[in-house]
Amino acid sequence: LIKKHDNAFVLIDPVMGDNGLRYKTYTDSMCRRMKDLIKHADIVTPNLTECCILTDRIYEEVSLDEETLLQIAKEIADLGPSKVVITGVIKDGDIITFAYDKGSEEFFVVKNQYNQKSYSGTGDIFASIICGIMVNREDFKFAVDKACQFIKNAIDFTGTDNVDTNNGVNFEPLLYQLL
Repeated sequence: LIKKHDNAFVLIDPVMGDNGLRYKTYTDSMCRRMKDLIKHADIVTPNLTECCILTDRIYEEVSLDEETLLQIAKEIADLGPSKVVITGVIKDGDIITFAYDKGSEEFFVVKNQYNQKSYSGTGDIFASIICGIMVNREDFKFAVDKACQFIKNAIDFTGTDNVDTNNGVNFEPLLYQLL
């Protein structure tokens, strides 16, 4: 049993899969437990694969229109978190981040041109940026926008060096952008 302190802020990145596939290390039981865990979160940052796992959808059958993404975000928010950020939705040459705030019933979309590159660890960095900004009592939309822009810049920067995508993104030289 988890008891959250009234002043606690909890962000959960439910790292369960990617590109329509559940990670081999995840069992059905672990996925069910992740649903239980996110009940205690203020913000969750699942990618589309993880959204499908959390909402019992078939990845290949999910439409990428705003109406469907909003429905998915609301279903996840109904599990407990007040804010849902769906990451890494690739559509029409863009990489889309879809954010929903249950309290205000508002959503917004951040689009960046997709450069066909994906690096290990970007989700961790993305979630860390949002968490850091929100802990400093900044606006949710500002936090998501800032995290999206930073990750885009880091991926673009890393892409110029032909770094193996499994080695992660070279973000350290760009940390000044978060000030």
